[in-house]
Amino acid sequence: MSILIISGIEGVRNCAEVFAKQLGMKVEVAEGRRAALATLRRREFVAVVVDESLVECDAAGADAIWERSGLAIPLQINFAVSGAARIIREIRAALHRREREQAKALQAATASIESDLKNTASGLLLHSQLALSQGGVVGVAAEKLRLVADLAGVLCKQLSPPPQPADASARSANH
Repeated sequence: MSILIISGIEGVRNCAEVFAKQLGMKVEVAEGRRAALATLRRREFVAVVVDESLVECDAAGADAIWERSGLAIPLQINFAVSGAARIIREIRAALHRREREQAKALQAATASIESDLKNTASGLLLHSQLALSQGGVVGVAAEKLRLVADLAGVLCKQLSPPPQPADASARSANH
């Protein structure tokens, strides 16, 4: 994971070294729009930090940088008035926010897939049991239908949450 800092202020490379040490990440510096766009074409970054003065002087260039940034966290910071400690806090906060967002998105996607699988497995189980109960299905077809019903039942059990012990649920209710 690396961070791209886009600023033309004097001493930005020294700041980048401090950021790299404090954040434990590689930090690259681009001193203007062209250098930034070339760097963004070469690789992906976890965050792109643009000096506010660049945005004010070259709004179209800043827009091009944001568009080329991909999934990087966009940060616009005034390097002229912000100290290194504040910039580090801003970057850390943005990285933590991104981690939380990704964790929540993963949980939501997992729950959605799990729900879809449960619905499909329940449908398979129900329809195969209904077909078997109708009669008229004999021989190999009946065996295959029983196998489908058994597999669907196993899948439904695997997708169901494990039962909670009675004393554990009572303990959590008391707390």
